Amino acid sequence: MTLNPDMAAQARSAQRKAEEHMEITLHLGAHRSASTSFQYYMRKNGTRLMTCGIGMWGPRQLRKGLLDGVVPRPGPVPAGKQFQRARGRIALQLARAEEAGTRHLVVSDENLIGSCRSCLRDMRLYPGIGERMARHGAAFGDQVTRAVLSVRSQDAWWASVVAFAVGRGARVPTADQLAHIAAGMRGWRDVITDLACALPHAELLVLTHESYAALPERRLAAMLGLDAVPQAHAREWLNRAPDLAALRLLLHERGTGSGALPPGDGAWQPFSIAQRAEMREAYADDLFWLRAGAGGLATLIEEPGQDHAGRTSQVHAQTRGQEHDQEGPGRLAQAGGG
Repeated sequence: MTLNPDMAAQARSAQRKAEEHMEITLHLGAHRSASTSFQYYMRKNGTRLMTCGIGMWGPRQLRKGLLDGVVPRPGPVPAGKQFQRARGRIALQLARAEEAGTRHLVVSDENLIGSCRSCLRDMRLYPGIGERMARHGAAFGDQVTRAVLSVRSQDAWWASVVAFAVGRGARVPTADQLAHIAAGMRGWRDVITDLACALPHAELLVLTHESYAALPERRLAAMLGLDAVPQAHAREWLNRAPDLAALRLLLHERGTGSGALPPGDGAWQPFSIAQRAEMREAYADDLFWLRAGAGGLATLIEEPGQDHAGRTSQVHAQTRGQEHDQEGPGRLAQAGGG
């Protein structure tokens, strides 16, 4: 059978549409890695990004019931029914997003992988990430194209988590608890391995907080492989962890006293020099594994301008390592940047 030109064109158009499925990128934080600043950047540039087919679901969309039941809650509704309802809601919203012209959907919420409180309670990095992300991947119909995770040196990450949690009402950790955290055997390698097992069909990208914390536009470019992204609202610093002065005030208002905090001002570093060295060594081991290929599980993108294959373009933005974290009001403090 020979198709006339109009029918042939319609057939090609239908085939293209069938092949052009909306890409879904899960931006998973982690916590305390400037994810709130990234979400603000995406939200403020939402209209412009949508003209390019890029949409975002952030905490404002995800935490209003859309994901309820993906991780089951106690109650009269069976876990299986909770999950099926959640999967149906998500499928409906995905279809609406695609019909609206979204070609790249960024789903950004660090709480998908757990919470700061749970990490602090267990004194380990995201112990439940595997089960949680397996459920979220299935809830999205196993259509996730890629997942993106930011990693941060354990000494700075845990210091920020502790300060943030205490600022939200948690108790100041004891010396024994801090020692347990510092000596913890679970590193980012374990987190990434669990994540890769939970999302076996998704590309997994890992970005370093030290390079991308203050560069949300470069983070977006790296996540989606873009050459040009909006520059507006790219230097906002949100959700900082409280410093020592703020923590003393909060503890005083609670009536618990601030004797557990050290003297001085600035960012709180609850770990000893020896503990920080041990934690930085663990991070160095994680980065060594990632740079060596991560066993084929993930791709590390350390520098802005580096593509998914690990190559680096000629255009570099100034990166910010830990030695820059506490310089100036516009910098992301070493214990800040949620």
